[in-house]
Amino acid sequence: MGTDIGGLLQKRKVELSELSNQVVAIDAFNALHQFLSIIRQRDGSPLVDPMGRTTSHLSGLLYRTASLVEAGIRPIFVFDGKPPDLKSEILNHRKEVRESAREKWENAKVEGDLEAAYRYAQASSKVNQEIVEDSKHLLSIMGIPFVQAPCEGEAQAAHMALKKDADCVASQDYDSFLFGAPKVIRNLAFTGKRKLPGKNAYIDVEPEIIELDETLGSLGIDREQLIDIAICVGTDYNKGLEKVGPKTALKLIKKYGNIHAVLREKGIEIEAVDTIRELFIHPEVSDDYEVKWNKPDSEKLVGFLSDNHGFSVDRVEKAAERLKAASGAKQKTLDKWF
Repeated sequence: MGTDIGGLLQKRKVELSELSNQVVAIDAFNALHQFLSIIRQRDGSPLVDPMGRTTSHLSGLLYRTASLVEAGIRPIFVFDGKPPDLKSEILNHRKEVRESAREKWENAKVEGDLEAAYRYAQASSKVNQEIVEDSKHLLSIMGIPFVQAPCEGEAQAAHMALKKDADCVASQDYDSFLFGAPKVIRNLAFTGKRKLPGKNAYIDVEPEIIELDETLGSLGIDREQLIDIAICVGTDYNKGLEKVGPKTALKLIKKYGNIHAVLREKGIEIEAVDTIRELFIHPEVSDDYEVKWNKPDSEKLVGFLSDNHGFSVDRVEKAAERLKAASGAKQKTLDKWF
């Protein structure tokens, strides 16, 4: 998802301990997609409760967020609002991909090909309204703040970072930089070993940090030119130019200055290119939000996760204690927690 400009960005591995006392605006849909994709059984089936309702996202939110809080990180989850009309084509395409993956997943399970089943199952995951509402409820009783964006969650998270209400944004996608996020953390929702698709090999997945100014300086461009590069490559709002990857796009923008000059030189058009640029330069965001961390409510956590969704009471209580202990620990900015 998003634009494929990662190869141009300056990345640096980072330990969670280095993010202590940092407020991190997390792209909630991005994190939930990761939880739904990765927290699965061997045949690709998601975790479910006794009623058959998916709980992979709840498990990820509870235990991974507890780990982040223990590391001294203060997370804020930012949820997507209504997507721009220009995004309808890519959303329809993603729906088709999910439906196709689900069909292949079912076939692979019948054939007993667990590796293929798991792979297709990951591609079939979807964040629906029930998952969103359950996630918001869980965060509220965990004492973790969340913000509802009017439009793109990444844009709202970037806005909060630019306002200094957050120190950085956490997302797997690179669109955050197009929206102006000064600093982005990747691989925050999941770390450890990850199997390469179709190969009997694993890679280490560790958090990494990317700073916008550092990247722009190394490339010798400004943010609007980075947006133009992304438009050349392709974004959620447009298809990229034929046979143009990030390196070629960088050369074109540095040579001609901007997307309009590139299109004139090539004699081609990108529909609504000015509207696309405006969506990134001046995205729809809101200042109508409040960020406040509260103490977790152990009783409500047990009621929601254990009584309602079949989670182990002991594990939920231990997670609640981890949250309480971490949020109550002595920190430089303790007054911001509660």
